[in-house]
Amino acid sequence: MRNQLAPHADDELRTGRDTWQVFKIMGEFVEGFETLRKVGKSVSIFGSARMQPSHRYYKLGEEVARLFAQAGWATITGGGPGLMEAANKGAQAGNGLSIGLNIKLPFEQEPNPHQDIELIFDYFFARKVMFVKYAQAYVVLPGGFGTMDEFFEAMTLVQTAKVRGFPIVLMGKDYYGGLVRWIKKQMVEFETISPGDPSLFHLTDDPEEALAVVEHFHRLGVSMNAESLEDWKRIWATQRRRSQREKKRSSGRASPGGRSTTKKRAARRDG
Repeated sequence: MRNQLAPHADDELRTGRDTWQVFKIMGEFVEGFETLRKVGKSVSIFGSARMQPSHRYYKLGEEVARLFAQAGWATITGGGPGLMEAANKGAQAGNGLSIGLNIKLPFEQEPNPHQDIELIFDYFFARKVMFVKYAQAYVVLPGGFGTMDEFFEAMTLVQTAKVRGFPIVLMGKDYYGGLVRWIKKQMVEFETISPGDPSLFHLTDDPEEALAVVEHFHRLGVSMNAESLEDWKRIWATQRRRSQREKKRSSGRASPGGRSTTKKRAARRDG
């Protein structure tokens, strides 16, 4: 049967070594898990390998990663050139941990020099697990098929509840605006997704807004899809009022001297 396989079939399959391939795959998972399990809160940032440092999206990638780093987030990228390099560079500029998960490809991509931790994968699927497993947010800069693959896989995992929900931020309104309109018009109108599914991601051009959306998602546990931040401001105000009421009730149960009324009554009974 093996000699009937198409000439472009997987090498291990054609040579009969496909069973042994599992050990190589397992090795990539083990190395990734061991290396990344202690990195702390992290954001995975995706984008094109082809954009040069002079491009405005390169500067956007640097800025958003720098802001996340300054807020205490580690940055995980694909470790290559272009916007991946921009994000790793920005993370280091913000004194944050900069991580690259590179992939062996026949035509690109050399690891960029702005990484504190570097892993190299043979298998896309093992690498993709690391992006999802060790990140609490996705920031998706303009990119090609690979970037879209990461974006839609994350959307699918959250939509189907295969992972706990996490914020997904698209950056570049002029780049992604058409895609977002298509999702909202075609997919919703044809009922191939639910009307609420577009709320799984947030579109912005503003790095500060991207950080705010992510941090408030984790603080409040809500989706942050709005043309501005007015929605989460209202939610945050409600949460703050509730917190203030709780504090008032707690302080009302304590005496001005710092002893609770319950303890005061007990002291009077003892006296």
